[in-house]
Amino acid sequence: MRIISGSHKGKSIAAPKSLPVRPTTDFAKEALFNILENNFYMDDVKVLDLFCGTGNISYEFASRGASSITSVDQHFGCVGFTKKTARELSFNSIHCVKNDVFKFLKQHSQPYDIIFADPPYDLKNIADLVQLVFENNWLHDNGWLIIEHDKRTDLSEYPHFFRQRKYSNVNFSIFKNLSD
Repeated sequence: MRIISGSHKGKSIAAPKSLPVRPTTDFAKEALFNILENNFYMDDVKVLDLFCGTGNISYEFASRGASSITSVDQHFGCVGFTKKTARELSFNSIHCVKNDVFKFLKQHSQPYDIIFADPPYDLKNIADLVQLVFENNWLHDNGWLIIEHDKRTDLSEYPHFFRQRKYSNVNFSIFKNLSD
């Protein structure tokens, strides 16, 4: 995997093969960040990266200047790798949390501008992410929840659905917290 743009553009990162991850492809990541940069000022965004895995998405946000990134994963090795890599790249804006994502979302919330979730593609309760984020007010007004999933998953019927983007085998469902 590599960082597509920003202060660390082109930097390759090799994750240990022992981690149980499926990093977002560079093609899909680049397309997603093109959309995000047309809708958000990266210097101003506060990001929550759920199921962060290798930290791939967190590094991309940090490289592009995001002010604060919280990366959550329950796997000890993933959290350790993300912390180590963030430290090596001097990404002081990345804060790692070892926790089950669903338990984390049930705790007290602090709003974010962008929440990115890349759960395992075979996760059965993926729609619970949408419910927990909106019930617990995890998004600022006009904030986005982005869930990466495979082509078999359809989240378009859930509240706050905004749009879906497909990039080969990678799909992003975007939910928007509309301000009143």
